[in-house]
Amino acid sequence: MRAARTDLFSVARTLRKNSTSAEKSVWRGLRERRLEGFRFRRQVAMLGFVVDFICFEARLIVEVDGATHSSDAEIARDQRRDAILRENGNAVLRFNNVEVYENLDGVLETIRLKLLALCPNGPAMHTIPSPLVGEG
Repeated sequence: MRAARTDLFSVARTLRKNSTSAEKSVWRGLRERRLEGFRFRRQVAMLGFVVDFICFEARLIVEVDGATHSSDAEIARDQRRDAILRENGNAVLRFNNVEVYENLDGVLETIRLKLLALCPNGPAMHTIPSPLVGEG
């Protein structure tokens, strides 16, 4: 179990270093509390997966999917993964690269509205670590 967890953290680190251009675009809009003051982290290992972006306070996960997520098998895999993440109290928003490239403002606005729906009073100005990080 410990080796698998370490491997997942290593995968997350590698993904942070090798972000896709779509992920970089979204990250520019999310980092440094740019979206309503909410803090996001990127490429985080949790529940046996690596999620693209997460706001622990709102328990919102944002996924940016490239072409590898378009086959029937990958769509089914993503649906199972999202179900597990939701069963553990997280909301999941999923966007494809085309949405990011063609409508980044709309993607960020969708994320902003979801954050405000989940945390109507806005963010607290501190971050409470999630007990879910690294589990799995």
